[in-house]
Amino acid sequence: MSLKQCLSLLMLFASVAGAAVAQVSAPQPQTGTITGTVSDVNGGIIPAANVVLVGSSPADRQHFVTDDNGSFQIGHLKPGVTYHLTVSASGFADWTSPEITLKPGQHLELTSIQLRIAVAVTTVKAISTEEIAREQVKIAETQRVLGFIPNFYVSYEKEFVPLTPKLKYRLAFKVMSDPVTFLGSAFLAGIDQAADTPDFQQGWKGYGQRWGAHYANGFTDIMIGGAVLPTLLHQDPRYFYMGPEHSNKERFLHALQNPFVCKGDNGHYQPNYSSLGGYLASGAIANTYYPDANRGVGLVFSTFGTDVAADMANGLIQEFVLRKLTPAAKKRP
Repeated sequence: MSLKQCLSLLMLFASVAGAAVAQVSAPQPQTGTITGTVSDVNGGIIPAANVVLVGSSPADRQHFVTDDNGSFQIGHLKPGVTYHLTVSASGFADWTSPEITLKPGQHLELTSIQLRIAVAVTTVKAISTEEIAREQVKIAETQRVLGFIPNFYVSYEKEFVPLTPKLKYRLAFKVMSDPVTFLGSAFLAGIDQAADTPDFQQGWKGYGQRWGAHYANGFTDIMIGGAVLPTLLHQDPRYFYMGPEHSNKERFLHALQNPFVCKGDNGHYQPNYSSLGGYLASGAIANTYYPDANRGVGLVFSTFGTDVAADMANGLIQEFVLRKLTPAAKKRP
């Protein structure tokens, strides 16, 4: 090895050794500390509050819980690193610090950590009138006199909500498809069979014709007066129960006027064109299936008069009797 190479090697060793000595001898930057006390806006201390420290990397994240005095201390924090502090406690809104950057060896005391009571947020679900009406009809469909006779067309609700066309038809089909409706037609057909009226023949065929006539009368009455016309005229086909909070005279008059006065979909009382039209239409349609001897204007008006009288009687027993005999209704206020 030449002298020049030896000198170069010695200079390299000296440079490396000098750097190593400098590195060993250079002091490490002193870490910092953050302390604080958590309180509410009135100065009351908050123990067991959660204190979360977040730095520039996931490794800097630390979690602490305040002691019984509401205090905390976080040490060994790197200088020159930007930190954020978040404090939370049950029943209080979170508190977040501004950016914190410590100097070497700095001890930072946070004196302004005050938590405010969290604002309660209540979510109110808006319920449409259609949903309320659907629920009212669903309840009405459970109303049966003595537990088995349909009593779907009376409303005991204090709050009036108009029925949609779909609900008006639903009620009508619900009544006409109920087994008790078929049995009721069979019972009335038996009475007519015994009285030999109208002028159908006797025997099972005549009984079937009488049964069909009674069911058809009820079907056209309910469908036209309880669904078709109420939909077209925007009227409500139900009887609205007044109850004992009114005088007997008021209830009596309310029941008797039921065939002639109804509630419109707007909630106001108005002439009951739907029911009266349904009675007339039912009588007119009966001319297509009654015996020739019973057809004519007389059938229309006799059917109309019978239906009006039955409706008035129904109003009276609805107002003064049937609620007591309807289990589903007795349970309601």
